[in-house]
Amino acid sequence: MTSELVFVGLGLSGVDGMTVKALQALKECDKIYAEFYTSTLIGASAEDLEKAIGKKIDIIYRQQVEEGEDVIEDAMRMRVGFVTAGDTMLATTHVDLRIQAVEAGIPVRIFHGISIFGACPASLGLQPYKFGRTVTLPFLEKGYQPKSPYDNIKENKDRGLHTMVLLDIRADELRYMTAHQAIEWLIEGERKWNEGLMTDKTLVCAASKVGSSEERLFAGYPQDLLKRDLGAPLQTLVIPGNLHFMEAFALVRFAGAPKETIKEDD
Repeated sequence: MTSELVFVGLGLSGVDGMTVKALQALKECDKIYAEFYTSTLIGASAEDLEKAIGKKIDIIYRQQVEEGEDVIEDAMRMRVGFVTAGDTMLATTHVDLRIQAVEAGIPVRIFHGISIFGACPASLGLQPYKFGRTVTLPFLEKGYQPKSPYDNIKENKDRGLHTMVLLDIRADELRYMTAHQAIEWLIEGERKWNEGLMTDKTLVCAASKVGSSEERLFAGYPQDLLKRDLGAPLQTLVIPGNLHFMEAFALVRFAGAPKETIKEDD
């Protein structure tokens, strides 16, 4: 058997979201691992994926990926596929797995997939080069609420940059943070730290099931969005910075932002 580790990004939605080349590469693998704790594939189950590829898939979890022993040991003696939703190289644990493979002398191939980092700005009509540091909001546990997400969003906003806010996923517990929970997280943060990030007139964008036929886009003020049905997870928030006039028009036309988002001098 050929020794190889094949990384495949499945894209955001459905078993047909990967490239044709990626599908062919997976069909040639002797064994396939998948992890869905960093993200999950919208509208498709592991069984659906197995039918599309024609092979059994072993689901592995965070600790197994971080240790990497099973994947690396198998890849030393056979062609192993490692699949994830989105783009496979956007998680540090996956990069670490790639490093382990290279250090073990295992040939590596990568098939990139559509990721939320490109799809969400594109759907909202926001310019991707105007985004600052990405932030992840963790579930609130026993009153623990780290200030770093709040600080990083505020730093981006002070610089005029947009922030993509990723929402916590606990796939093994079937828990997926909602856009409503994320907005409440930020409002609670404002109550605690009171540095002016979240006001009644802070524009917030919410994107639901991006890249799927069920994609829904929203833009509005916090309290207004909390009263609306924002769809179902997987969801992402964007806190815009300074808007180019074309971005402002896009948010009004594509996501229902308040008309005053388009300034008169735009």
